[in-house]
Amino acid sequence: MARVLVVGYGNPLRCDDGLGWQVAVELFRANRSPDVEVLPCHQLTPELAASVSRFETVLFIDIARHGCPGEFLCEEVRPQSAPPPLTHDLSPAALLDMSSELYGTCPRAFLLTICGESFEPGESLSPCVCSQMQQLRARLRELIAESLMKPAHA
Repeated sequence: MARVLVVGYGNPLRCDDGLGWQVAVELFRANRSPDVEVLPCHQLTPELAASVSRFETVLFIDIARHGCPGEFLCEEVRPQSAPPPLTHDLSPAALLDMSSELYGTCPRAFLLTICGESFEPGESLSPCVCSQMQQLRARLRELIAESLMKPAHA
């Protein structure tokens, strides 16, 4: 069974909003490790809590809308309760909380983001986002490697 889940999400038809989805699709195609599962999706939904609960580490990839365009961040995510989702606006922290509440497990999690610049219709990432892709991919590889070096939970 896989130990690391990578969830890249966003709208690939809205320029920079497609960052997470695009990175996840790229990794999905290249992944050869049975210990890593990759899930490209358009949004985080409550149903993902079941998947999240089965992993030791979850890595979320998304675009940020606030900050300086092109700014790369990698932050550890902790469970945080939120009002029940009425729209598609579920955060990684709320998803971890759902995993803990519903399934009794909460994996270690990180959110990797690049601050976007363009959210217009289109399929291309902006130059400022593209300039940080190498850094995002490198940090993603590091987090996967670190997670797989730890002994597996029984």
